[in-house]
Amino acid sequence: MTSADVAVVGTGPNGLAAGVTLTRAGLKVELYEAADTIGGGLRTQPLFERDVDHDICAAVHPMAAASRFFREFDLATRGVELLHPEISYAHPLEGGRAGLAHRDLAATCTELGPDGERWRTLLQPLLDHSQGVVDLILSGQRALPHDPAAALALATRIPVHASRLGAARFATEEAAALLTGVAAHAMGKLPSLASAAVTMLLGHLAHGTGWPLPRGGSARIARAMAADITAHGGTFHTACPITSLDQLTGAHTILLDTSVKGLLALAEDRLPPRYTRRLKRYRYGPAAAKVDFLVTEPIPWASPAVGRAGTVHLGGTHAQMTHQETLTARGILTEEPFVLLVDPAVTDPGRARPGKRPVWTYAHVPNGDTRDPAELVRSRIEHYAPGFTDTILAHRSITGAGYETHNPNYVGGDIGCGAMTLTQSLARPTLSIDPYRTPLPGLFLCSAATPPGPSVHGMSGYLAAQSALRTRFGITTTPSLAPEPTVAEGMG
Repeated sequence: MTSADVAVVGTGPNGLAAGVTLTRAGLKVELYEAADTIGGGLRTQPLFERDVDHDICAAVHPMAAASRFFREFDLATRGVELLHPEISYAHPLEGGRAGLAHRDLAATCTELGPDGERWRTLLQPLLDHSQGVVDLILSGQRALPHDPAAALALATRIPVHASRLGAARFATEEAAALLTGVAAHAMGKLPSLASAAVTMLLGHLAHGTGWPLPRGGSARIARAMAADITAHGGTFHTACPITSLDQLTGAHTILLDTSVKGLLALAEDRLPPRYTRRLKRYRYGPAAAKVDFLVTEPIPWASPAVGRAGTVHLGGTHAQMTHQETLTARGILTEEPFVLLVDPAVTDPGRARPGKRPVWTYAHVPNGDTRDPAELVRSRIEHYAPGFTDTILAHRSITGAGYETHNPNYVGGDIGCGAMTLTQSLARPTLSIDPYRTPLPGLFLCSAATPPGPSVHGMSGYLAAQSALRTRFGITTTPSLAPEPTVAEGMG
């Protein structure tokens, strides 16, 4: 039983973004979290040594530097420092070669040699209209674009890179692999329209606002958002799982930062059968199988320049990644999965201690995969960094299937809260004018299962909160998210 104006279930990035927006509107908001700590995908904690922190889910945050929500929220003023590596991401290849995406576009083009001008031609127009590109892709996708030039730049690039013609434009393996590694963040069949959109978004940001890491770990972002919520009267209830909507009786409005599976678990008996049937057709994508390592020293990459990158993609050539990711999306097990790796101390040296440093990785595996990923990931790293195995002090692995136990929003290990297909990019969770509202009056979905989808951008929560303010409270002006001096104090 609650007397809140709004109850928010789940305190991942979108639940927190909704909480920030709603409390700023002057509403009484209570947030409920099943885990002992808030944050969802924004958790940082020691795993092996009490003085070495590991990011439990997300580690690198391009969207925290770019999305409309975080631009207005202004993390920097709140004491959250986003640190930028010299090289946004790297892609090692055989023979000690590597593709390097410097934050400096000119440096990247120079190293790509014959493909340098092609790289510039692809990404410079997106950089020239970066805010428009970001706001269009990270929108509710129900309105005309504010920047027609950004829309045109995307419209002339996404279809090409949704086909084999995209990679065929590059003469070198380095350039083709660099771009395909970004496409693999879509976690699905390659190439596709969804992966091409992800490529254009993340690819140009690598040379713009960047792929930063928060100093001290991802939990800093969650703490800043929580501080703003409590400063405006919001209340948190941790270690408080919500298993029935009856627990929230009295709340005027409820926002669920849950998966579609979670929405059905809470409300199936109250939702219209037709809507329920549509939700049950919702598809989940491949899983992330997570491995955290504690190592003694920096990773001994065969190409030393890779050691200056904030993010590393381990997937081989364009052809190999296309083959592997498509098999994984079809549920076929492979022995050479695509692996993302972050050595946080490269960008944030304070994350390391003498002889001890964290390494964050996950592999793309079929949804529900029960294999221990530790050996798969270790061997992938060792292939491009001979001697890595000898640096390992400890490791912890979570299977794809096990990730759902760790975080119920990751159904079968799908950290994207739903497959990023063309259909589900637009009809998320179902085709609707207002995808955040459910047919049950006062019940809203605010998770990555709504537009614009996965990543730590806060936009699903922000847009769902706007819908709730407009339709439930008659508030049509979105409140300011700008920092106030008393909120920003002490967040460093």
